[in-house]
Amino acid sequence: MKKLLITGGAGFIGSHVVRRFVTEYKDVYQVFNLDALTYAGNLANLKDLASAPNYTFVKGDIRDAEFLDQLFSEHDFHGVIHLAAESHVDRSITDPMAFVLTNVIGTVNLLNAAKKAWKDDYSRHLFYHVSTDEVYGELHNPEEFFLETTPYDPRSPYSASKASSDHFVRAYGNTYGIPFVLTNCSNNYGPNHFPEKLIPLMIHNILHNKPLPVYGKGENVRDWLFVKDHARAIDVVFHQGKPGETYNIGGFNEWKNIDLVHLLCEIMDDQLARPAGTSKGLITYVTDRAGHDLRYAIDAHKIMHELGWQPSVTFEEGLAQTVAWYLSNTEWLEEVTSGSYQKYYDSMYAQR
Repeated sequence: MKKLLITGGAGFIGSHVVRRFVTEYKDVYQVFNLDALTYAGNLANLKDLASAPNYTFVKGDIRDAEFLDQLFSEHDFHGVIHLAAESHVDRSITDPMAFVLTNVIGTVNLLNAAKKAWKDDYSRHLFYHVSTDEVYGELHNPEEFFLETTPYDPRSPYSASKASSDHFVRAYGNTYGIPFVLTNCSNNYGPNHFPEKLIPLMIHNILHNKPLPVYGKGENVRDWLFVKDHARAIDVVFHQGKPGETYNIGGFNEWKNIDLVHLLCEIMDDQLARPAGTSKGLITYVTDRAGHDLRYAIDAHKIMHELGWQPSVTFEEGLAQTVAWYLSNTEWLEEVTSGSYQKYYDSMYAQR
């Protein structure tokens, strides 16, 4: 079987990608999941795959170039799907260097390892880099959308680090001939999401009757993509995407943050059998985040028209499925929100 390396496979999006490739391609790929198991990486996300014969977990850090060289020398990887990254904007504001080391240096380390290992025949391999719509900056005109050709304008240390890694992937393709594809996705939601991000954070707080912190007035707009649809899109791009191309992946689901929180409150009240309006009473407005982009919106028509992918669920359907998963997996939620996370939460969302 072909060997496939997926980085960051114990994280939120990565775990769904690993599961899809392990289960859908049992006789095609031996999937190697490389993850450093930082706070957002959790092997419990993949406990159902632990005994799968075509699945191997490797604990390691993409910041360690020597380790990556050894890993690539031991395995003739057919391809790499690179998801490992520091990804939370708030954390990047308080510790930007961590994002430079992982997202920039770590990506270059992977590229160098691939270049050394694949130098005899680049054409048999593929480097797939997963990025974000935040590299494009922000939109003010409601009629505008991010296209694959939109100029980069990163506005946070996180998006700047992802923009840099995108440029390095393209540069290695152009300079050394490494075949690559690159995708920029909108905000993901779904099961196994670490509760520093908006939706799982609100679900966790509603469960515990804690305040629901909303930045500013909640007017910021995001496009939301169900994580299982994203994993399916990655599958499609990996197998059908044209080397050297970029594809935007979005959910065609634009929501103001405050409207999303209201909808989530309604779904939670319904699934918890609480009186309507109970959860909305927990909404608390906090000082807006520094450099908070107003609106992101992906135009995903390229991947739809060229590769035939499109979202499979409405936002309301996906959000209801997400809430149901968290309510059925409260043990997982409690485990990942213990200890150091609470200190971080208190520092970021304290009422000001």
